[in-house]
Amino acid sequence: MSLPLLSPAFLDSHPEILPNHKSLLALPEKIIQFGTGVLLRGLPDYFVNKANQQGIFNGRIVVVKSTNSGGTDSFSEQQNIFSHSIRGIENGNQIDDLVINTAISRTLSASNHWDEILECAHNPELKIVISNTTEVGIQLTDDDIFASPPASFPGKLTAYLFERYKAFAGSPEAGMVIVPTELIVGNGPKLRSIVLEQASRHNLESGFIQWLEESNHFCSSLVDRIVPGKPDAETIEELSEKHGFEDKLLIVSEVYRLWAIEGNEAVRSILSFAQADSGVVIEPDIDLFRELKLRLLNGTHTLACGLCFLNGLDTVRESMEQPETAAFISNVMLGELAPAIPYPVNAETASTFGNQVLDRFRNPFIRHQLIDITVQYTAKMKMRNIPTLLNHYQKTDQVPALFAKGFAAFLRFMKPVIHKEEAYYGDRNGEPYSIRCDSAAYFDEKWKNAASPLDLAQQVMSDASLWDADLTLLPGFADAVKQHMAEVNSPA
Repeated sequence: MSLPLLSPAFLDSHPEILPNHKSLLALPEKIIQFGTGVLLRGLPDYFVNKANQQGIFNGRIVVVKSTNSGGTDSFSEQQNIFSHSIRGIENGNQIDDLVINTAISRTLSASNHWDEILECAHNPELKIVISNTTEVGIQLTDDDIFASPPASFPGKLTAYLFERYKAFAGSPEAGMVIVPTELIVGNGPKLRSIVLEQASRHNLESGFIQWLEESNHFCSSLVDRIVPGKPDAETIEELSEKHGFEDKLLIVSEVYRLWAIEGNEAVRSILSFAQADSGVVIEPDIDLFRELKLRLLNGTHTLACGLCFLNGLDTVRESMEQPETAAFISNVMLGELAPAIPYPVNAETASTFGNQVLDRFRNPFIRHQLIDITVQYTAKMKMRNIPTLLNHYQKTDQVPALFAKGFAAFLRFMKPVIHKEEAYYGDRNGEPYSIRCDSAAYFDEKWKNAASPLDLAQQVMSDASLWDADLTLLPGFADAVKQHMAEVNSPA
């Protein structure tokens, strides 16, 4: 027996699911969003929907599909309503919730509906732009902003903002809050600089450039929530049967959510949906959130992935189910990394964030493969952890023993035993694994020429060209790494 499709008609016949859906579907459009991806639907759109249901923001989202791949049929069939399964651990409790999201009003294709998209610029209530584009992204290209549509996202945005400038005769009140969520540092200022460059290249009037600079806010932002791609068939079937409807737009995410936005009080007043959830943070400086994520979540991943993998584990969750590796992960994060973050952060903030990360690592619904975390292992170790290690030694001469153990496992993991067709493979208990790292050839040479694992450790740690520092000069660190080299399960 086939299940009904999630739609307004379905909600009409099942008022217990979302009693106020008609009033939610009637809210005015206040946001234009470039991108239809699951991260946008699982984070910004989640916050907007939550605020609407609380009667706070009271606005909907026009979504622009920027690429030619795929279509908007599923959105049209369901009139842009979708369900969001939220599963994971929060404060030690298992969460399994379902949200019906009605925040999206329309989904337009840039290729087919460009005139409609530009018409949105004439709406005085529509004051917010959100983006997460999978095309060229935030890059300066040789674009034509008068095309229908321009090829790049910054080109489309320049054309849209120029249309708005003309529609409101350059009124300062028509300025917009633009929040890119693409995963690059300083995404706001970078996007702003490209838009200004496009305006200059196209010889747009000086009044427009002044309006861009003075009346619009390009806000850097940091997004953090695991929202995997399309759920597997088993998950879709399970959730469909459980909730009694089919949803072609279904998304699944973890419970944790963070959207840190760099902005002032003017930005905060326009992004009023932030009041609905503590996961939206609007501050003049969001570097703290970036550092917490980079040093505690990403840094712990990097220090633990090789150790856990070489001990026969395959996922982060499995690592949290084994007492020994779970203790390593918790203690290296909270005991060694948190106190040494190279940014001013108080201990309580770091501890709170770290415990949230541990809940995320325990999530029974997310299969995060350790081998995937080892991709570009050397660059990740350098970027995520070496600054923390150096800052640790600025504060104390005490050896970070767990850090040393994780670093030793990294060195062991980076021992190739097979080299074929430009690819390198290590060995775990007789089974090959791929070493997907640009430094694989470097380590292949070092391991072949080293007199012993201890010699290898000495050579690599003293290579300042690799780490921008000689790690053997840190008191006791090299000796601790060498000691752990003998303890870590080693490749053949």
